[in-house]
Amino acid sequence: MSDSKQSISENNRYLFGWYSCTWGTALMVALPVLSVFYLALFPKENIWTHLANTVLPVYITTTLMLMLGVGALSIAIGVCGAWLVTMCRFPGRRIFEWALLLPFAVPAYVIAYVYTDLLEYSGTLQIFLRQLFGWQSARDYWFPDIRTLGGAILMLALVLYPYIYLLARAAFLEQSTTIHDASRTLGCTAWQSFYRVSLPIARPAIAVGLSLVSMETINDFGTVDYFAVKSMSAGIYDTWLNMSNLGGAAQIASLMMIFVVILISLERLARAKQRQFHSADRFKTLTGYPLKGGRAWGATLLCALPVIAGFIIPVSVLAGYALNNLDQLWSSDFQLHASHSFILSGCAALLTILVALLLAYSKRLHKSRSLRLAARFSSLGYAMPGAVLAIGVIIPLAAFDNFVDRLMEQLLGISTGLLLSGTAFAIIFAYVVRFLAVSVGSVESSLNKITESMDMASRSLGHSPLQTLVKVHLPLIKGGVLTAALVVFVDCMKELPATLILRPFNYDTLATYVYQYASDEMLEACSLAALLIVLVGIIPVILLSRTISASRHSN
Repeated sequence: MSDSKQSISENNRYLFGWYSCTWGTALMVALPVLSVFYLALFPKENIWTHLANTVLPVYITTTLMLMLGVGALSIAIGVCGAWLVTMCRFPGRRIFEWALLLPFAVPAYVIAYVYTDLLEYSGTLQIFLRQLFGWQSARDYWFPDIRTLGGAILMLALVLYPYIYLLARAAFLEQSTTIHDASRTLGCTAWQSFYRVSLPIARPAIAVGLSLVSMETINDFGTVDYFAVKSMSAGIYDTWLNMSNLGGAAQIASLMMIFVVILISLERLARAKQRQFHSADRFKTLTGYPLKGGRAWGATLLCALPVIAGFIIPVSVLAGYALNNLDQLWSSDFQLHASHSFILSGCAALLTILVALLLAYSKRLHKSRSLRLAARFSSLGYAMPGAVLAIGVIIPLAAFDNFVDRLMEQLLGISTGLLLSGTAFAIIFAYVVRFLAVSVGSVESSLNKITESMDMASRSLGHSPLQTLVKVHLPLIKGGVLTAALVVFVDCMKELPATLILRPFNYDTLATYVYQYASDEMLEACSLAALLIVLVGIIPVILLSRTISASRHSN
């Protein structure tokens, strides 16, 4: 009897330990969000009235127009491409199934730099046109200015539409062939079948994709800053670093968080009353609609345009510049920036996976509403724009540094200076908070595939929960864990706003290095670094392509 009580007591201690660690981690991850709202409510110097009367209306209006433009263009490209490659048969369809995801590998700020270099007055295209037609100056002809709100919308849409393409294609692949056959027998054309049947069914998936596109649009800093578009993200940077007012930046950041909450709420509302079930023909081969003649080649052209504009042209330009600067590979500066990127991204990916395992496994051990709430808290960071996250991270770290410094001054008469803020730790912490939701989702999905009888069998053999995780679960979920680690690693490599604000003095990653040189109109000098970021970004594109292609066979 005493052995049984001892076993129960030991089990309760284990569960309490996992429970405490989970909530402690969730609160630490949520700390940046709480810090932003606290500073916004209690700033040292309140300039809210000044912001509201001057720049804030411009920031809000520009951000809304940017979101609407990018969202509409991304839906047009993503849904159209997904429908064509899924339900139609035309030349090159097999290639476009995965090629339409390639722009996903190109950061928005990189494509903005490339097209500005190509299309500005001193760029390749305008020089060619002046030589061809004999024009002498800009007064002799009209050419659209790329550095405008419209240019920013186009650049962002070219690299963000894969969010909608990915989810819309998955939704189209999961739809019943019987429904499409029935619509055709009732006299619907292919277009009518798409508009009346497929599109309404896929609307929840498109709504999710649109919310992701909108959040990434709000998060963007490199493109809007380079194009001088006064969005809220650029406003945070300007208020904090140029006006030296962290409280005002936190107030704009809080407003951005409200925007994000509204986006998430609208997305959930859009699909709240829609319930969908898989039919018996879920895995039947899709036959599709064969296109002939002009329609077939028109479909090929429609699918080729975003791939050419969003991937082939930028990569070709960067590759051409990089070939002329291959000697940079052996330069100490380039190697140092690359090592910073790989070390920061690798550490963040490892820590993110460890935290994700803790959160996901705690939910498995102790099924309670409280732990589900903790997991939701831990996912808040993914909805935070990078500039907002940077403020949320710097506030508690700076407070900790100041507290330790004052304490050491009083006790030992020495100054400790910056221990956490202004160091690589701040960047890694921001990465973990920002991308934790990605790894938690992947790890949870993998753990849910393992039957709970395996846990009970392991425990009956005397294994503790930690031993069960290490010896039983990890070998079974290593594929999902590695996939999550790769995706987080690549996302960290591309991240710019938080890195730019939190990096230590004279500390650059590949992303900040590209930003600095491209902002000074020196794209060729940083082309090798930009190309490396793009090449690393292709890794999750390959994983995503395999995932959606394996979901259903099609002819």
